[in-house]
Amino acid sequence: MTDLHFSPEVSDAKAKNAPIVALESTIITHGMPYPQNVETARLVEDDIRAAGATPATIAILDGRLHIGLTPGQLETLAQAQNVLKLSRADLAVALATGRTGATTVAATMIAAHAAGISVFATGGIGGVHKGAETSFDISADLRELSETPVTVVAAGAKAILDIPKTLEVLETLGVPVIACGQDDFPAFWSRSSGLTSPLRLDSPADIARSQLTRTALGLKGGQLIANPIPEDAEIPAETMRTAIDAANAEAAEQGITGKAVTPFLLDRIFHLTEGASLTANIALVRNNARLAAAIAKEMCVAAR
Repeated sequence: MTDLHFSPEVSDAKAKNAPIVALESTIITHGMPYPQNVETARLVEDDIRAAGATPATIAILDGRLHIGLTPGQLETLAQAQNVLKLSRADLAVALATGRTGATTVAATMIAAHAAGISVFATGGIGGVHKGAETSFDISADLRELSETPVTVVAAGAKAILDIPKTLEVLETLGVPVIACGQDDFPAFWSRSSGLTSPLRLDSPADIARSQLTRTALGLKGGQLIANPIPEDAEIPAETMRTAIDAANAEAAEQGITGKAVTPFLLDRIFHLTEGASLTANIALVRNNARLAAAIAKEMCVAAR
């Protein structure tokens, strides 16, 4: 793969075989407004450090693939304009043309695996968008989970998606979908989607062993760990449904398609909920980061 540029903190962790947790960067550039984006990024990184692991925020800056960002680079990315939203299809073009781009779940998984990082914390994965039976709008995140051996910790799939169809595609692709600590599959801002998770594990040690066993069996791909938002931070699904339906209707009226859909919906939902969705989003990302750090530590123990 192209040259990887490790931050000093990540380089030190790799030299010590210490636990590392990858972080995506589209949540910074396309998921939250400034300055909440950089403030949240710092909080999430600090949560991982406090839990005994090293954070590695991944992004492309001026055509260089960075595994871990310095504080200055994080601030620069948070305020950058016209940042590309990178998935598997765009990664090489951004590198080849010297662009700046933020990585989605799929692109972060690719870069993390290339860097030898096996655990990744995010907010929610992409999936099957509502109306996909006519638009064919299905995130590359799903296939990436079936191809790249990285454990992804998320608060389920984003609630703006068609969650039943997303779970069906993940099953077809052979991706283990594992709820942590409960039987229900979470729905991002809400602890339950109303659907039962295909699998359940209750400890970071079991989750780590699951990925290591999968790899030992010669099975491709990673696993999705569905970690519910903390109870005191959740927004009930019925409350969110009204805002999500209104945002989807606006997107359809305005002809919003492709990669622009998710940022548009998140922004409209932020305004429709008077900021409550962003508060919940921050809480769930931090919660996922703490669990990912615990899993990464268990993987290091198991590998010794």
